[in-house]
Amino acid sequence: MNKRGLLDLIINRIPGLGSREKIFLGEKFDREGDFTILSKKDVEALINRPLQAPWDMGTLRGLAERDASLGRLRGIAWVSHGDPRYPPLLRELWDPPALLFFRGILPDPEKPLIAVVGTRRPSGQAAAQAYDISRDLARGGAVVVSGLALGIDALAHRGNLDGGAPTVAVLGSGLDQIYPASNRPLAGRILEAGGSLVSEFSPEMGPRSWTFPARNRIISGLARSVLIVEAPQRSGALITARFALEQGRDLMTASAGVSSSLGVGTRKLAEEGAKVISGAEEIFEEWGMVPGPRTGAMPGSVERMYENGVGLALSLARSLNIVCEE
Repeated sequence: MNKRGLLDLIINRIPGLGSREKIFLGEKFDREGDFTILSKKDVEALINRPLQAPWDMGTLRGLAERDASLGRLRGIAWVSHGDPRYPPLLRELWDPPALLFFRGILPDPEKPLIAVVGTRRPSGQAAAQAYDISRDLARGGAVVVSGLALGIDALAHRGNLDGGAPTVAVLGSGLDQIYPASNRPLAGRILEAGGSLVSEFSPEMGPRSWTFPARNRIISGLARSVLIVEAPQRSGALITARFALEQGRDLMTASAGVSSSLGVGTRKLAEEGAKVISGAEEIFEEWGMVPGPRTGAMPGSVERMYENGVGLALSLARSLNIVCEE
């Protein structure tokens, strides 16, 4: 527990607050004791608007204490917007998360991060390219950040790990509710490799339809550039692309996704000016860095294994009553 005690966790638990309002309250108060004498009406006066959901400070404190207890039990820590450990690129956002929960080691701000995202049901060519590019980025010193989803996200994490980098996974759920459940082993491997799992949601919170777009702004916000590998017309990856443009991040598309019949959204991004890349060395060249060594593509047999495995992974997700998001 840091010197602010439960203050950050209590503010994070106030329903209906936006991230900027949470940051405002966190900056206005230094100690939990000073804050908990306030009522809902006092908080509404401070933010100059009503809050619809009913709550009382005693209940919020109990929830915050539970978050702190679960954090100690599960190895979940947190950094507030004012903490010097807070990722500096996130501070550039209009609506940065007021609180970032994490397991593992937060990314080194001196190392370049790139977001690699795409559809949960990729073509074999796009799957292979996502893995290869992420692996070669690692070999050249870059860390991949993605969303721990099935498909492109999982392959990006695995490729980055296989290349020796501490990949970063941003979750659309709390860190005690790894989603999808089929990627729990991958989450464990990320932690073992010195990477990190991060989320702005309280540890026990499960996934909701609105939490994934919120997660996507953090994925792009942590990164220097965003690579959309393959995206259908209605894909969550396109939300990440939109955030990337709003946040002033470099937006790129992968050649396999542009040429794929599944990549309608990817092609549209390329037509609108997103750079099309086929390998990690092109990304390093865009950054003005020495590119990592060129390596071969994923063998065709592995592509076929991946295509067959998508169905198995989705079946597992359905059997565990997990609602998949695209």
